[in-house]
Amino acid sequence: MDVLKQGSREFALMRSLAIRFRGILRNGESSKLEIWIDDAVSSGLAPMVPFARVLHRDIDAVRNAIELPWSNGQAEGQINRLKTIKRAMYGRAGTELLGARMLPLINNHHHTK
Repeated sequence: MDVLKQGSREFALMRSLAIRFRGILRNGESSKLEIWIDDAVSSGLAPMVPFARVLHRDIDAVRNAIELPWSNGQAEGQINRLKTIKRAMYGRAGTELLGARMLPLINNHHHTK
């Protein structure tokens, strides 16, 4: 790693930006986000500049994602489960079988709450 850092200014800068960004996410420090975006854009690094510009364009949403404790993980998990079942059943049966496959999942989910 040290050889890479010494041999490439771009690699060292990319690594530094990545570590700082990870710190912003982990520590919920959205106040440091705009400085990071400015540094990433001014770095001129091809992978970082477009990423930083997208973050800046959606700055309010990014701040909320950093600061707020909410997650859509539960909904994404249910969507993924439904898509997996649909893929497994593709071309095999109609909506009746899909309903039969989904009802146990839905009923089980309601009983666990």
